[in-house]
Amino acid sequence: METAQRSPVTVYAEMTPNPASMRFVSSRQLVQDGRLLEFRNPDEPAGVSPLAEKVFNLPFVTGVFISGNFITVSKNDAVTWDLVQMELREYIQEYMNTDGRVVYDDAPAQALADANERATTHADAVGPDDDKIIRVLEEYIRPAVEGDGGHIAFRSFRDGVVTVTLRGSCSGCPSSMVTLKQGIENLLKHEVPGVREVVAEEL
Repeated sequence: METAQRSPVTVYAEMTPNPASMRFVSSRQLVQDGRLLEFRNPDEPAGVSPLAEKVFNLPFVTGVFISGNFITVSKNDAVTWDLVQMELREYIQEYMNTDGRVVYDDAPAQALADANERATTHADAVGPDDDKIIRVLEEYIRPAVEGDGGHIAFRSFRDGVVTVTLRGSCSGCPSSMVTLKQGIENLLKHEVPGVREVVAEEL
């Protein structure tokens, strides 16, 4: 039986609003929809994600976030993107065309769950307002945040304050705080009566 020839994977780089993070978009899906993986140091992807392990081999990498068809890489201040962007893009592209595995087949379920939990899904809604907030986040806000190489999830709604977590390129990004306060807060205040403020959970 002949194995079908896979067409070569291409990868392109996109700036994100966070100067420390860049998004690398692949022409093939990296993880199934809804699965998110976040690794914040070289130990976390060990035995879980060979792609993340490979990227962490580079000395300037401080974080890897994988979702859908993109990988967001965060770097330290030792290098500028001008110096490493092309090299990193080719590095990821070459890996995708040789080994190509994003997650190990025998990756421990708990480690995958931990990586997914770090990237985080919405907390369970405990009332109709929570449902409404999650719906607004899903419908209006998440697509825009993912377009910037990040992810947002609902944590809680208490006393008029909505708490969310920001991941990927949004984590630690100065402009994401502005987006949070101006865009997300205004939208939620408008859509859900009773919302006074939106805050990001500290990791």
